[in-house]
Amino acid sequence: MSPLAALAILGVGLVAGTLNTIVGSGSLITFPTLLALGYPPVVANVSNTVGLIAGSISGAIGYRRELEGQARRLRVLGVASLTGGLTGGMLLLALPASVFEDVVPVLILVACLLVALQPRLARRVAAGDGPRRVHGGPLLFVAVFLTGIYGGYFGAAQGVMLIALLGIFLDDSLQRLNAAKNVLAALVNGIAAVLFIAFADVDWAVAGLLAAGAIVGGQVGANVGRRISPGWLRAVIVVVGVTVALRLLVR
Repeated sequence: MSPLAALAILGVGLVAGTLNTIVGSGSLITFPTLLALGYPPVVANVSNTVGLIAGSISGAIGYRRELEGQARRLRVLGVASLTGGLTGGMLLLALPASVFEDVVPVLILVACLLVALQPRLARRVAAGDGPRRVHGGPLLFVAVFLTGIYGGYFGAAQGVMLIALLGIFLDDSLQRLNAAKNVLAALVNGIAAVLFIAFADVDWAVAGLLAAGAIVGGQVGANVGRRISPGWLRAVIVVVGVTVALRLLVR
């Protein structure tokens, strides 16, 4: 690896760590960069997942104030994320990488629409069944599990999908839901990373550089993200999500 390539990987790791903490979709920066540098797709994907888990953890720590009082919620939804992430990681190792290529942009666009409509949809869900609002009920559990499968398999804009679902089914501020999103994404990426370390070909130089950048980026993202108003944060999520979807469609 040349010094210039190492610097590029470190830099995109920092940007991805920042974006993942605020919105999600950092992999849409790191993954293409690794491909452009000549790494095979599967090696790039698994090394990317292993490297960025450090940034996910850093972002969750950066949002620790907003995580207070969410232990019960995260215990329930964390099970869905862990099992989904494990399933998605196993699918990546077993199936061709092209399996989700057509459906992923559609999923991201649907998630962006859900984020945009989140206040209205959340009011309707609350009017129908108030007691579910602590951890969202079985419907949110299944949705988080399915998002975990996607996250373990590829994961670009996983955060956009999660924040959309949490905002609809949970009665809480967008900043606190963003903090919960970071924890759930870290669980998905973490369990997938363990699987990849055990059974896949991880490029540890790449993973280490991504991790170093993402750790710093996670702290930057937490500081920036909590300063953004709910309306602007929702707008940023939608814009980034639509951009990611269009980039995947025009590949």
